Amino acid sequence: MDRKQRLTMADAAATRAASLAREAEDHAHSDPAKTPAFAAASAAWSTVARTHLAIAALLPDTTEGN
Repeated sequence: MDRKQRLTMADAAATRAASLAREAEDHAHSDPAKTPAFAAASAAWSTVARTHLAIAALLPDTTEGN
């Protein structure tokens, strides 16, 4: 997997984390018992995003013009 793919995966994971965070916030108002599960899932996806970014930082930039 190259750097660009890792960055794409990081972006997808960050988007998923943000979506789950919004759901956690919504549940905080409507169904508080579900809030911790959605918050934990959001945190896990945030970790996945950071991990992909860390790996991407170690890979060479293979884009054109370098």
